Amino acid sequence: MSQPSSTATPTAKAALQPSASEARDAAFARADQGRRTLAGIGSMILAVGLFAAMDAIVKWLSDTFPLIELVFFRSIFALLPLGLLMARSGGWRLLRVTRPGLHMLRSSVGLVSMYLYFVAYKLLPLADAFALGFAAPLFMTALSVPLLHEKVGPRRWAAVAVGFSGVLVMLRPGGDLFQLAAIVPIVAAFTYALAMVIIRNLSRHDGTIAIIFYFTMFSLLVSGSTLPWVWVAPQGLQWGWLAAMGLLGGIAQIFMTRAFVMAPIAAVAPFEYTGMLWGVVLGWAIWGTLPDTWTWAGSFILIGSGLYILQREAAVSRAANREAAALA
Repeated sequence: MSQPSSTATPTAKAALQPSASEARDAAFARADQGRRTLAGIGSMILAVGLFAAMDAIVKWLSDTFPLIELVFFRSIFALLPLGLLMARSGGWRLLRVTRPGLHMLRSSVGLVSMYLYFVAYKLLPLADAFALGFAAPLFMTALSVPLLHEKVGPRRWAAVAVGFSGVLVMLRPGGDLFQLAAIVPIVAAFTYALAMVIIRNLSRHDGTIAIIFYFTMFSLLVSGSTLPWVWVAPQGLQWGWLAAMGLLGGIAQIFMTRAFVMAPIAAVAPFEYTGMLWGVVLGWAIWGTLPDTWTWAGSFILIGSGLYILQREAAVSRAANREAAALA
């Protein structure tokens, strides 16, 4: 009696192998995703810098204006760069959406996050508020697995964890920072992370401009409805600072959303940590707080984790490009 073969026949093996055209298409897809990931990282770095400048203005103005009024001005002036982008990209048709309920959820969560961050900037030194808010990349990476079904490899997990350890080195847990007010930026970080995960989901159905527009309009309408009870009239140069705050926030929102649309969350999330460097610089320039040895040590760890992700994504992109070129 003949025994069944334990190996597949050459014909069966060939049937299991992808065709040349399929292999070529897969290689081009990997190359395209590599380029998109690098562009997303660049957008994130720029957005974080712009947001840091906006946050410094928020802290500066928070002694004069109610925080909800700052949310209003941040939203109304943010419509200017968004309107210019809409005009260049296709106009009102870009605002059509297929998931209005999801837009409402993203806008609600995003508004809560923005307000809590503003509270944190008022209560805490800027660099400390930034640092505690950097729990967000960990939350984002964790939430992207069950909510988006994204694959997060051990190297990306390690980079996120190492980056956060750099923040902890700067803060030296157990010091005076860990007070009740420290809970505010941590909760803000969680709601922000949830908003970014929702954005990643929304981007599969609707455009970037629509996502930003409805969030900005929702924030404007909700904050504007409170103004009769809290209004403080701006004077002189204060109008310029309020406008700058909104413009910076609007431009940063565009690049931030673009980053999460273009790249996997785990790839861009570690670059949130670059905001700590901006917090240190702005805190020294405006409020005269100088970085100490621990801050510099944590900064080097922070930069290293981001550079590792950037180097690895660049290497993956180059390898995919070479494979695509070879198969073309």
